[in-house]
Amino acid sequence: MSLSLAALAASVVLTATPAPRATAATSWSLPSHAADTGFVETGRLDEVEIVCARLRAMDQGCDELGRSAGGRPLYAFTLSSVPASQRARDPSFAARPAVLALAGIHAGEIDGKDAITLVTQELLGGGDTAATKRGDRALVAGVLDTVTVVFVPVYNVDGLARFGTNHRPNQRGPKETGWRVDDLNLNLNRDWAKADAPETRALLALLQRVDPVVVIDLHVTDGAKFQHDIAVIVEPSADDGATGPWLPAQKALSTALQAHLRKTGHLPLDFYPAFEVDDDPTSGITGGVTPARLTHGYVARRGRLGVLVETHSWRPYKERVFATADTLRGLLAQAKKLAGAWRDAAGKADALQAALPGRPVVVAFEVDRDRKRVVPFAGYAYTRTPSSVSGAPWTRYDETTKQTWQVPLWTMTKPKTTTTAPAAYVVEPAFAAAVVERLTAHGVAFRWLDRDVVAKAQPFVAAAVTFGSKPYEGRQTAKTQGDWQPPALTTLRQGSLVVPVAQPRGRLVVELFEPGAPEALVGWGFFNAVFEQKEYMEAYVAEDEARAMLVADPALQAAFDQRLKDDPAFAADAGARLDFFYRRHPSWDHRVNRLPVVRVDALP
Repeated sequence: MSLSLAALAASVVLTATPAPRATAATSWSLPSHAADTGFVETGRLDEVEIVCARLRAMDQGCDELGRSAGGRPLYAFTLSSVPASQRARDPSFAARPAVLALAGIHAGEIDGKDAITLVTQELLGGGDTAATKRGDRALVAGVLDTVTVVFVPVYNVDGLARFGTNHRPNQRGPKETGWRVDDLNLNLNRDWAKADAPETRALLALLQRVDPVVVIDLHVTDGAKFQHDIAVIVEPSADDGATGPWLPAQKALSTALQAHLRKTGHLPLDFYPAFEVDDDPTSGITGGVTPARLTHGYVARRGRLGVLVETHSWRPYKERVFATADTLRGLLAQAKKLAGAWRDAAGKADALQAALPGRPVVVAFEVDRDRKRVVPFAGYAYTRTPSSVSGAPWTRYDETTKQTWQVPLWTMTKPKTTTTAPAAYVVEPAFAAAVVERLTAHGVAFRWLDRDVVAKAQPFVAAAVTFGSKPYEGRQTAKTQGDWQPPALTTLRQGSLVVPVAQPRGRLVVELFEPGAPEALVGWGFFNAVFEQKEYMEAYVAEDEARAMLVADPALQAAFDQRLKDDPAFAADAGARLDFFYRRHPSWDHRVNRLPVVRVDALP
């Protein structure tokens, strides 16, 4: 069944009044095709529009954030005890912390949409839902008096419009569901830093406007069969020099959510349950600091708490929706008690980010392989036998026989790349336009140079560049090896873009401009043109020039001889040998492999 706006006109009986409080006589409910079908099916996009209209009739907020790549509207519900019609003139509403939960960033993993409908109804005092258990209402009672709750029920609206059966063969229900990517074929949960998709920019604008202290991203896992039904991971999980104020809150929230889920009958994990070798539990599980291309990693770089919720794909759909709803209730109960403290931590994080210049920042972590734990893991009996189809080991699970696996676990991390934050990054005029669009989306402050300025600046020169073997998320990625060069007097041209680090999003600035950071713009291919050598010297000319250079510079002759001795591959490569001289020749283009971004330790 798919509800229509015409059906809504006949069904809406609520008037434009503040959200009703729960009473014994309260019996209204929000439309839920999932509940109507016993959670065998899920509703389509028009159901979100109907719920949106119901909320507006209740004087709650429902706003169109923007349009998807395919031109479809993207909605957010804003729930509060302050009626929507009074929020603009009620100072108490503006002062309240906000919590944001988004669902369907992968529209095949749509549990969150239906869980949001259930919890929205409970928050607004509607009748008991199919997922309501004793104590649920007590958990969320009063939340909207102290916290603004923002729900994005379907983030990837293009993906949900691509509705069909068996889109996720490794998932039990619903009967039909959406698709992983949007109409640009982009995975929106890899797009936060590069912000290529219109959906991403719409959500970033929401983050600027609402500034939630916590963002919750609702997913479903892939992977092996086991008993654990849900994983909840909270970031930031390591101090990178900018996120320290959040670490006590992160640990406390993670502990509280794990305890709440166990109390409500779940088998939760606090790490993502993906084995290093698919379907081989003996290979172990590796965690780590989440990169900023993913929602909860990005939110941590912004200086807020990010929460990933992953129900397990092999649990029935109804169980997954209820587990997601339980997680939302548990988190909102924590928010009711702690959102004020979280807001204080957010202020401290902003101040620390604004003080980053001159301080060390860990831009990349790595897993500490020397710090292994072996943990009990609730699995099933299984066999691994040779497959006549693939030729690889074939894993078959027996869900009638429970087992406890002893699984190696590596989740401890250590710094991999550390830098000292500069005062600012300066982008050359020719490359500024694409960068500005991203900075604006992220809410990063910047300014333009209105004249040429001579200043001490550090350029970055790549000694080696490795390009991705195929496109990734619509981009040709580039992995650079190199270093920032010593400061030297440099003319920063009029029209250059100055991006100061001393701002509340300073950690994100470092992430975008440091080549060693996982989400650096250079890594996403924004500056690939600088890695192309456009001038050249013919071999016969290089032969003459090399001989003249050797005669003029005995030290060059010694360096060349030593390279021939030490590097057999170089000695055997005629082109590399001539290139040795070309790179030292006056005709060499010294802008090749030089990023169009410099660091400065004083604002120009």
